[in-house]
Amino acid sequence: MQSFNPIETAFKGRHFDGQIIILCVTWYTSFKLSLRDLVIMMADRGISVTHTTILRWVQRYLPEFEKRWRRYARRVGGSWRMDETYIKVHGQWVYLYRAVDKAGQTVDFFLSRNRDVNAAKSFLRSAMTNTRVPTKITLDAYAASHRAVREMKESGELPGRVKVRSSQYLNNLVEQDHRRVKQRIRPMLGFKRFDNAVVTISGIELAEKIKKGQFKTGKLGGCKATMTELWNAALAA
Repeated sequence: MQSFNPIETAFKGRHFDGQIIILCVTWYTSFKLSLRDLVIMMADRGISVTHTTILRWVQRYLPEFEKRWRRYARRVGGSWRMDETYIKVHGQWVYLYRAVDKAGQTVDFFLSRNRDVNAAKSFLRSAMTNTRVPTKITLDAYAASHRAVREMKESGELPGRVKVRSSQYLNNLVEQDHRRVKQRIRPMLGFKRFDNAVVTISGIELAEKIKKGQFKTGKLGGCKATMTELWNAALAA
């Protein structure tokens, strides 16, 4: 298992205590809260912090938090349901590629400005790098996704044995799962920058994976641990 420096070193020199930062970042990604909601909640606890400060914490610390959680990730299944939805970034629609396995466990996500063959390929490459090579891929009727899989099999990036099918019924699973992410994004009132959107969505996906039980939490306190206790244990070196 990859080792890290103590989490306290990541907060060295910060004006606020590390526990406050962790709390704000985890609440923001886990619940339907805006940055200004968090400002009010912190003020009720005697902590004065601006919404821009919390946003900087989210962008600065989420990638580090995700790396530490990855040590405890469970292996996803090989039968994937792949689909794309859309969100707004700086007033423009962009495409969020996502996949879940047949048990509804999140495989990966990829945010793209375009909905085309290259975007579908980029998503599959990222998913296979971060998780595993699929055995089956269920797609919707969108031709670009089918072409992307076909070309990746021809080039050898995907094994020829990978089965590809199109089924609206089977893909309902991932379409319903999109709601978990989009409902969380809605209170944020849109993103201003593409790179900020990628980081924030990665945090939302992480929080959803935790809720789905996609991490081995036995050594972190198990089912009896509170969310705060789980996060503190997972972030510890």
